[in-house]
Amino acid sequence: MPFHKLLIVVLLVAVPLMGCRAPIRPRVPLDAAAQAARLGRGVNLGNALEAPREGEWGMVIQPEFFPLIAEAGFDTVRVPIRWSAHALADPPYTVDAAFFERVDWVIEQSLDQNLNVVINMHHYDELFDAPDAHADRFVAIWEQIATRYVNQPDALYFELLNEPHGNLDPAKWNALLLGTTEAIRAIDDYHTLVIGSAEWGGITGLAHLVLPENETNLVATFHYYDPFLFTHQGAEWTGPETGTLGVTWPGPPAEAVEPVEAASRVEWVRLWFLRYNQNPSSQNPANAEDIDRAFDRALAWSEAQGVPLWLGEFGAYSTAEMDSRARWTATVREAAEVRGFSWAYWEFGAGFGVYDRDAGVWREPLLTALIPLQEN
Repeated sequence: MPFHKLLIVVLLVAVPLMGCRAPIRPRVPLDAAAQAARLGRGVNLGNALEAPREGEWGMVIQPEFFPLIAEAGFDTVRVPIRWSAHALADPPYTVDAAFFERVDWVIEQSLDQNLNVVINMHHYDELFDAPDAHADRFVAIWEQIATRYVNQPDALYFELLNEPHGNLDPAKWNALLLGTTEAIRAIDDYHTLVIGSAEWGGITGLAHLVLPENETNLVATFHYYDPFLFTHQGAEWTGPETGTLGVTWPGPPAEAVEPVEAASRVEWVRLWFLRYNQNPSSQNPANAEDIDRAFDRALAWSEAQGVPLWLGEFGAYSTAEMDSRARWTATVREAAEVRGFSWAYWEFGAGFGVYDRDAGVWREPLLTALIPLQEN
């Protein structure tokens, strides 16, 4: 028996099915457009399971989060997960049983609140650095995930990989996603797959995304954080480019914002601030028209491909002014909805958070920007 098929058999025996819900067979094939539409309005449970260990980034998923999210009017939770930190480095790349049980619990809590749940592969940094060396491990982990959750309801979605980038260029990613899709479908021919593009999963990367020809049950996804110097101002994990605070949205600002010295030495940043400070709204790099143009390009790609599209991440960091964050968030949300895109805000309760975990309250400007007052 070929090793690849032997591995699938081993995993089917070794990896228990998630037992919180009874198997559902036979099942009617899913319609991708309907699956994309039902995602509706979502929120990411970020900074928890995609940390090296849950809690290291100050966020542990609590049971009370799920009814809060559902009662606020959200339809979906996206769960970023760093599977690579919890799987053996060598074949058969077994995922830690206790970690699988933790993911089981998150899925069950979501489904119990009638929330759709999207689980993904997040922060597989070794794959981005050395895609050839880690391709087999990536596929094997997905085979285990598919085996464990094959009998779960159609409200569970599999997102193959968050923001492919680095040495996992478009050509390598297109080949890997094809092989991974085939491996998953050998085990689970039911659940909807979510696939994003290389080049960090942005709109421009969609042009280079090649989807499996015979796969109809999939939703493509993109992320949106433009203008980056606004949405990521003051973010500790980015470079000197984003070190300037006080960037409001939309531009131009009431008073000129001068970039910090380290940022001003980066030519594209210096030019961005010149245009931001001086240009009128219609020609400013921080305006609603740019969002509309970007989303029109995304919609054109979706229509040309005949594939539904989901905005899986968007948000502005907490160091930005709250009124500007709310304006930008509402504008992006409206741009997505008017084009028929479901969406998921980044994120629930950390640095971009719509919920203040310390105070135990929603940040009302952000919540209202996402779910207008008459609806929440």
